[in-house]
Amino acid sequence: MEQGILYVTSCPSSPEREAEYNEWYGLHLREVCAIPGFTGARRFAPVQDDGPYVAVYDIEAEDITEALAGLYAATAKEGQMQLSDSMQMDPPPTIRLLRLCGTHAVNR
Repeated sequence: MEQGILYVTSCPSSPEREAEYNEWYGLHLREVCAIPGFTGARRFAPVQDDGPYVAVYDIEAEDITEALAGLYAATAKEGQMQLSDSMQMDPPPTIRLLRLCGTHAVNR
């Protein structure tokens, strides 16, 4: 089994819609994790500026590119995944698929 992450940066469409964007994204995380190969998700908010939010989706699959293809297929099917105009689309979110190539654990 391959392990990897899908790394996504995105922003709310406007400061006034940030609460709506965050509420929608909470639902979106669960929708993505329902797709085969996706095993978990975390989101991170900017701390010191108005930079993008970051979502990290954990993937474990025979081929992590197939899990990503499943996400794109679900996004394309009407009614299967709810997108929101509270997310900025110009510029669009940045999406990167990364394969695990090493680990290190700290024992304390």
